[in-house]
Amino acid sequence: MSEPIPVTRVVDHGTAKLMPDVDRERAWLLTVDGAPQSYVDLDEPTHLEFEYARRLGHLLDIVAEPGRPLDALHLGGGALTLPRYLAATRPGSRQHVVEADGGLLDLVAEQLPLPTGSRVALHAADARAWLEAAPDAGADVLVADVFGGSRVPAHLTSVVYVREAARVLRPGGVYLANLADAAPFAFLRSQLATLATQFEELVLIAEPGVLRGRRFGNTVLAAAHHPLDIAALSRRTAADAFPARVEHGAALRDFIGGARPVRDEDAVPSPEPPEGAFGIG
Repeated sequence: MSEPIPVTRVVDHGTAKLMPDVDRERAWLLTVDGAPQSYVDLDEPTHLEFEYARRLGHLLDIVAEPGRPLDALHLGGGALTLPRYLAATRPGSRQHVVEADGGLLDLVAEQLPLPTGSRVALHAADARAWLEAAPDAGADVLVADVFGGSRVPAHLTSVVYVREAARVLRPGGVYLANLADAAPFAFLRSQLATLATQFEELVLIAEPGVLRGRRFGNTVLAAAHHPLDIAALSRRTAADAFPARVEHGAALRDFIGGARPVRDEDAVPSPEPPEGAFGIG
């Protein structure tokens, strides 16, 4: 049997590379312009290699009773790691994935095809434009994991964007996002303040080292109109190989401090990661 070999292709927004994992037979790492984007194990879709993906997976596990199908909207596609996870853990879920890079979507669909019957629809479109055209109250969960290179695009950081996300969610729906920042957390605080204009409940998950300002890193946010199961979420994140803290309530309000919501005219991309922050090898 021949061993899998890397696949490199110029896509719409850079050069994508799929690299096989030598330790897992049908697992692949996707990078774009050298920045890690996704990791997928085709034989074990519930395996979430990246820490931030595991934290998003924990949230997807607790937003509804186990196994209940969800209507999900994913902004940002990558290698479709979380859509595969949701299809495996909540069979029958209906999912839409919006990815601005159509060439990347084609590469992933060709090289890492979704299992038959996954009920995942792929859309090559700008995330905000697609969101603004989406119907009201059509999703149980919205996962925002959109990066232009290594930065969240500015037009996906404002109150207007968050208002559209809230509109698309059902009353019991949950908004999830992957962001990256470092102390003094001006971007992260502003994003929490922006979410607070539309949602009553906010949750932040991050490694203690990131929250203490020791390094640049990913943070995962959740927003809803109802309390989330913090106890279950804390147990799951504490059991990870790299445990994370779950912040909410008064502690999170203190963290936000005087940060102001972001207006469209003031929106900026997330910070540029320092060299090597998300490197591989």
